[in-house]
Amino acid sequence: MSKPTVGIFGLTGCAGDQLVILNCEDQLLDLVSLIDIRDFLMASSENNQDCQLDLALVEGAVLSNRDAETLRAIRKRSKLLVALGTCAVWGGVAAMNRGADRDADRDALLEEVYGDIGRGYDSTPAQALHEVVPVDFNITGCPIEKEHFLAAVASLLNGDLPLYPEYPVCTECRMRENNCLLIERGLLCCGPITVGGCDARCPDLRVPCVGCRGPAGDANAGSLVAVMEEMGFSRPQLAARLRTFAPGGVA
Repeated sequence: MSKPTVGIFGLTGCAGDQLVILNCEDQLLDLVSLIDIRDFLMASSENNQDCQLDLALVEGAVLSNRDAETLRAIRKRSKLLVALGTCAVWGGVAAMNRGADRDADRDALLEEVYGDIGRGYDSTPAQALHEVVPVDFNITGCPIEKEHFLAAVASLLNGDLPLYPEYPVCTECRMRENNCLLIERGLLCCGPITVGGCDARCPDLRVPCVGCRGPAGDANAGSLVAVMEEMGFSRPQLAARLRTFAPGGVA
């Protein structure tokens, strides 16, 4: 039986999610024995850019016409396409101030930042992958968790789509018996409405959650807003914090 063909790609982003994959040091030899990685520029200078792929994992957001064309080409040659990381899933930091007024002044902004050559740059409002092409499933995180990537490969090899946590970071805080930073310390913590899977890494170090993994599907946002207002925070403050990483998930 032939091994599934895989491509790992990066659009506009920090490449942190690809680095997480390369940091699967103890599992890398097992991975390459199970899957056929045909196209992974960060890991190899010899890539097949035309072959059909069983699986494509794409990191980064779409910030240019070139990014969009690259993504469409990847989608065309792939049976399954995975959005890899918060930028790919939600738009990420690059999309935090996306809006009609700001994007209308894009040429002027490019000229202000880059000078006369700015107007010739290929730059478009930041988009998540699903805003450009159909996406089969997401692995969120900034960066992703190594275990989630490995679990995804294992599930796909078994013919299943992977399952990831849908509960909020607060659930993991309770599992770790952490004191609540919002209630007990009065800190603006987004843990109640941010999807878990990080093992509450930041709150465990007494650092409030900034929502880098994106919103939890079953979170009670209304209840959190009420608590925030009692603590002296406003809905715009909460929205601004969440919009830093996941503008596509902020109502």
